[in-house]
Amino acid sequence: MTLIFTLAALAVPLPSIGADFRLDRADLILLSASYGLTFAGLLLLGGRLADRFGGRRALTAGLLLFGAASALAPLAPGYEALLAARFGQGVGAAIVAPAAMAVLRALFPAPVAYGRAMATWGGLSVLGATAGNLLSGVIAAATSWRGTFAVPVAVAVAALLLAPRLLPATPPGPQPGPLPATPPGTGRALDLPGALLATAGITLASFGLVLTDAHSWGSAPVLVPLLTGAALLAAFVAVERRTADPLLPPDFLRDGRRALGLAAIGLTASGTATVFVLLSLALQEGRDWSPLLTSAAFVPFAVALLGSGRLAGPLIGRYGPGRVTGAGLGAAAAGLGLLAATGFDGSVPYAYGLLPGLLLLPAGGALSFAGAAVLAVEGVPADRAGLAGGVLNTAMELGPTVLFAALLTLGGDAVSLAAAAALFTALAAVTIRIK
Repeated sequence: MTLIFTLAALAVPLPSIGADFRLDRADLILLSASYGLTFAGLLLLGGRLADRFGGRRALTAGLLLFGAASALAPLAPGYEALLAARFGQGVGAAIVAPAAMAVLRALFPAPVAYGRAMATWGGLSVLGATAGNLLSGVIAAATSWRGTFAVPVAVAVAALLLAPRLLPATPPGPQPGPLPATPPGTGRALDLPGALLATAGITLASFGLVLTDAHSWGSAPVLVPLLTGAALLAAFVAVERRTADPLLPPDFLRDGRRALGLAAIGLTASGTATVFVLLSLALQEGRDWSPLLTSAAFVPFAVALLGSGRLAGPLIGRYGPGRVTGAGLGAAAAGLGLLAATGFDGSVPYAYGLLPGLLLLPAGGALSFAGAAVLAVEGVPADRAGLAGGVLNTAMELGPTVLFAALLTLGGDAVSLAAAAALFTALAAVTIRIK
């Protein structure tokens, strides 16, 4: 939850940061996306590290990196230093996220209990993004945008102190599970060539997409990193097919339910992130709202999210994760459509211009995230828990990074949300047929 909080925490203070450092919109978009670039690029390696060295050990190392970068961010004297700190946060988070899921797998070894835990995790992910928007505005109003980094620092310190006492010492290598994938006593190689290719490919391709907000698709600043990243990812696929113990086994994504779950996670994350960033900028720059008032606008979002999240687990148990995911995507699509129609018209009052969409989107998003998380990890053996965490979180990070950048190139902000609503509707039509 804290990792997603950190991803969303700069959405509200972005205009203040831009004013302090005299940044244009392209710089602000890159600053917002920088955390996700390294986070997404390193998640597969982070998952393998968790499987290789044990979840708790990897979690501790990642928390140290994440906490250190978070502590340096508020001290940044300029844009470049803050950007570097955000990149550093992403590196630490890429180790923490899959390691936390490996620990979760050890805490709940039974498939049914693990499924319930993942449904809860899915709801908490959306809650983390919402909390980032709400608290960042409050903290920025009370102190400055630099104070928003106090939350991840405090959580990292608390987690480092409590982890040895509360979390099981997950052993490296294979652990007991329903489908053992490797013989007992054998470890997993790190597949460094695959790790380097995946990290560089995802990061460069995502960076190229982020730059489309400031440059045309045919320009060198976009094409060079985009094409280079695509070439590296193609090389990664070729290497993985020939490696004895690949970073991402090709069979892992062949399960149709898992693929749909990952697609739903990425799409829901992108829709939520797009709304947070675009509305935060529109309310402050278009309606001249303060950061505190902007955060207050998202309070109903949080209330709807919490209410829907409490219903997700029982609904999944009764109707199945696929149907719940599809219904959630449909509701979120309706919310996005409403926001696209009236959310950016400053003459339309908040009560019926923004509020209906800010209720429907989180209600559907919580259901979608919870159901999709269950779909994504069903049947995963215990010794691949870190891999599952890496892939799941990669989908969650690539959504806001890649789709957000792509949506911004379509035209105005309302057009971007309308396009997102269409994608939600299409995926809902497929997913809702699955039990």
